[in-house]
Amino acid sequence: MPRLGETLVTVRVPNDQAGKPYASVIIVSTKKTSASRIKSDFRAFLWLVWKHINLPEPTPVQIDIASYIQHGPKRCMVQAFRGVGKSYITSAFVCWTLLRNPEEKILVVSASKDRADAFSIFTQRLINDIPILQHLRPRDDQRNSKISFDVGPAEPSHSPSVKSVGISGQLTGARSTLCVVDDVEVPSNSATQLMRDKLSELVKEFDAVLTPGGRIIYLGTPQTEDSLYNRLPERGYDLRVWPAQKPSAALTEAYGGTLAPYIRELEAPVGQSVDPKRFDDDDLAERMASYGKAGFQLQFMLSTQMSDVERYPLKVRDIIFLPLDGETAPMSMTWGPYEDRMLNDIPNVAMRGDKMYGPMAVSPTTGEYTGSVLAIDPSGRGADETGFAVCRMLNGYLFVPEAGGLPGGYDEDTLGMLAEIAARNKVNKVLVEANFGDGMYTSLLRPVLNKRHPVMIDEVRHSQQKERRIIDTLEPVLMRHKLVMDPRVVEQDYRSANKYEQHSRVSKMLIYQLTRLTYDKFSLRHDDRLDALAMAVGYWTDQMAVDEQRGITEQHNEALQQELDRFLELTVGSAPNRKNWMGSSLGR
Repeated sequence: MPRLGETLVTVRVPNDQAGKPYASVIIVSTKKTSASRIKSDFRAFLWLVWKHINLPEPTPVQIDIASYIQHGPKRCMVQAFRGVGKSYITSAFVCWTLLRNPEEKILVVSASKDRADAFSIFTQRLINDIPILQHLRPRDDQRNSKISFDVGPAEPSHSPSVKSVGISGQLTGARSTLCVVDDVEVPSNSATQLMRDKLSELVKEFDAVLTPGGRIIYLGTPQTEDSLYNRLPERGYDLRVWPAQKPSAALTEAYGGTLAPYIRELEAPVGQSVDPKRFDDDDLAERMASYGKAGFQLQFMLSTQMSDVERYPLKVRDIIFLPLDGETAPMSMTWGPYEDRMLNDIPNVAMRGDKMYGPMAVSPTTGEYTGSVLAIDPSGRGADETGFAVCRMLNGYLFVPEAGGLPGGYDEDTLGMLAEIAARNKVNKVLVEANFGDGMYTSLLRPVLNKRHPVMIDEVRHSQQKERRIIDTLEPVLMRHKLVMDPRVVEQDYRSANKYEQHSRVSKMLIYQLTRLTYDKFSLRHDDRLDALAMAVGYWTDQMAVDEQRGITEQHNEALQQELDRFLELTVGSAPNRKNWMGSSLGR
């Protein structure tokens, strides 16, 4: 029964089953709905689909997206927060398009074939199940697979009514009047600059398969700050953005006119959910805690304004990348971010334009390392890793031959791997983050180390905000170009993170963590690998500060001694023995 204020409307729709020309469908609606309106207004059709698959009524944001998809330009993009239902809406739009014109040829493209096939399968299910669409079921003499099918009234054609394909699949030869590009950018094909460039070239193929007058509709959520979607306006696409929260005035301006008018005109406080029926404020707060602020800005606020130097101070371009020897290293080297020194053969997940470079010049003089430390950021029982980093020092340079993360915590396998890393790098000291377990981790690690590589273990305690501590430790070293990293660290770091689930693997990588860290609390979803690196670097910078102060003191004492010697020569005629005269008062 309808609720108060609603109307029962009986709509007669085409039905070719059992020789019956029509079937009656009862629609509960807040307004009178006719078959002609269902065909002319996609929003009415969407409401019908939502009711049929037992979803709540479309939310205002979903209705706004539906209106844009229907009336938007030939080349457009729906960029909406995760979970809003943009794929479901567009699948319904495909059905509505075929209902209006069965001769349409629709190509669905996603990052993977499975993802595209899921879109096609859902579309076919709607056709099979919803009475108003059942006349579109394929006939026995038509194509009828889950990835390529015709609709009943369609004339014979080389191209199916609906076809799904992955972005790296075979697009050549296909013809379409409507191309739906659904989440073509995912972490696995956009993590590095090389991947992003390849994806940017692949999507150009859509124009080759589109018939004159056809449409291309992108759906997606940006996965990187240098998102492919940011380049679409340059290619003539209209971009419309629906963030999860009411944006601030500054963020609204940063969207550059792409913010959906519905969101812009919505009377709500900044930071409040724009679609509380889908995600209320508490739910979004939980997701922000899970994704980290940077991840939440991408996935839910759709903000890719991540190039602010002051906000993201750590850059890989300031690191010198050089293959390292286990015993010795150059005494000096010259940093130079020049194109001929650029490293293009290692995966770089830093921000756009932030490149990796080898040294411009390396001193032929080498020396043995002053020492080597292994820093460990232990994992708890959750999803965190055990981060580790080895750092050596020589002549004011810090060398990182090995760093990364291990998918365990205090289990024997993880402890054994850490002992092996310590032995392999001949470390003189192991540093352990002491904020975990009140010394328990050190107690578990010590006997394992004693068997493989006996070495001193120091616990490190921190009270300062983590993000500020890491930046304050690493930024001065990077700005002076004193951090030298073996390229194999980046390669191994990238490979080791790829074993995690797709949605989290990039955020596990050391280079990603380094280049996305801000002073904001919880700015990163994961920071274990970066925290270990900061601990190792911090140990040596503290030592260098002590050595520098000792040198200043010794220089001051030497100058004072010389003045005293001159004074005594003038007054006594000769300077007494320094050792007897000065004693230990000046620390000689």
